[in-house]
Amino acid sequence: MSSIENNTVTTNEGKNIAIIAYITLIGLIIAFVMNNDKKNEFAKYHIKQSLGLALTGLALGMIGMIPILGWIINILGIFVLLYMWIMGLINAINGQEKPVPILGNKYLEWFKNL
Repeated sequence: MSSIENNTVTTNEGKNIAIIAYITLIGLIIAFVMNNDKKNEFAKYHIKQSLGLALTGLALGMIGMIPILGWIINILGIFVLLYMWIMGLINAINGQEKPVPILGNKYLEWFKNL
């Protein structure tokens, strides 16, 4: 099997796990457990991206507890986070290893040992 065919097979095997990673926090945990056995690089990439989005959402929630300014940042941040999540999910569905906009490269850097 050539490396191109092997890469395609690896991407297709990891695609389902990658998509699951973007579906709620429970999906992220399920994807992490599913990929723990297979060690699929494509799935691992998207699990890192999804984990970054989840932690960013958590940080936005904490900022949202601050009256007025925190609320404004939270509302704007939720729309940006939604855009990033949609782009990550589309990349997983299309079988692409592209980082989510804005913070995707940082997520890869922060979670490189995962």
